[in-house]
Amino acid sequence: MAVWALGINHNTAPLDLRGRFAFALDQIAPTLHGLRDSVGARLGRQPEAAILSTCNRTEIYCAGAQHEIDTTVEWLAHSGGVNAGLLRSHAYTLQDAGVARHAFRVASGLDSMVLGEAQILGQLKDAVRVADEAGALGTTLNQLFQRSFAVAKEVRTSTEIGAHSISMSAAAVRLAGQLFEDLSKVRVLFVGAGEMIELAATHFAAKSPKSIAIANRTLERGEKLATRFGGEVMRLADLPARLHEFDIVVSSTASQLPIIGLGAVERALKARKHRPMFMVDLAVPRDIEPEVKALEDVYLYTVDDLAHVVQTGHANRQAAVAQAEAIIDAGVQSFVHWMDQRGAVPLIQQLNSQADEWRAAELARARKLLARGEDVDAVLEALSRGLTQKMLHGAMAELRTGDAEARQRAQQAIEHFFLRKER
Repeated sequence: MAVWALGINHNTAPLDLRGRFAFALDQIAPTLHGLRDSVGARLGRQPEAAILSTCNRTEIYCAGAQHEIDTTVEWLAHSGGVNAGLLRSHAYTLQDAGVARHAFRVASGLDSMVLGEAQILGQLKDAVRVADEAGALGTTLNQLFQRSFAVAKEVRTSTEIGAHSISMSAAAVRLAGQLFEDLSKVRVLFVGAGEMIELAATHFAAKSPKSIAIANRTLERGEKLATRFGGEVMRLADLPARLHEFDIVVSSTASQLPIIGLGAVERALKARKHRPMFMVDLAVPRDIEPEVKALEDVYLYTVDDLAHVVQTGHANRQAAVAQAEAIIDAGVQSFVHWMDQRGAVPLIQQLNSQADEWRAAELARARKLLARGEDVDAVLEALSRGLTQKMLHGAMAELRTGDAEARQRAQQAIEHFFLRKER
């Protein structure tokens, strides 16, 4: 079984390119079907597959009879509407042990923009769950991901890799505090009601802002979040008319197109008499049109703009990284050993089948003898002798061959498998 992976992340691809390959969780199942059909046409059967898509990365993991990296690249490029050559220039491809190492590093937070962050593990578990529900996982990828979860757990409990890590949300609060002297006097609007917004709202709510509002496409989920933080809920459709009321806007939705345009922000600034606005776009693809950043009284930050802030304390965690890498190395070796063993499974199955045939034949013979009234001890003796002769027949035949070299090989094998006293 071959294992391969293809991905782009915050280190290899710009935000707008990543946005072309961002899949919402409810899009992944149908996307997996398309991927498996495309690659399966080359392999002759559908491969195992899983897709991990976050604001910082989109990664495809596959397992099949042979590596089909080129086919996978072409499929992903087509799905994002870009040239395959352009995608290759920003992508990384991995095989076998390299896939395991990467998956283990991702799960452990070592490949994240925020070193040691824990959110990625939950996102990976969600991706695996969706792939499993879609019928896209098999023994190989399931083993890979279960081992990645175990490695991540060991890294968390055995090292301080997550100590003092700064999340995107904490970084946003820090930057907002540099613009506004007193965050208790500002009005904050959160656009969306997903996990990223929940994290951001938790951090901003700790600063006790003057007011909090949640704008979401469905009011029910928005109301739950608003109630938790003592805020109000509003419809997404009301956003353009009320944007001017807020000093801070944090957005993270699954929209494929920007929902806050340049014109809406310009009108809001005019209504605010050009009092500054702090805006954070945590979405991939973007929620806020990039042209907004050029406006004089707007401070707009994307996930990539926050990169230098979240790296604070990076040097303090390098010792923990070395410990984590050692744990990952051991995990990779274990997975590779498991993969190697999988290659012997057909032979093991054949051996078990042959042994079952011998056993069944001798049992049938013994039952006939007992039914005829033969002595039980004699039947058992014949049973054991018959099994022994069947098991040793091949070895004995090799020892009697006229080929000296073949006899030597047989002798070594027999000594190894049958005559070793210590295992």
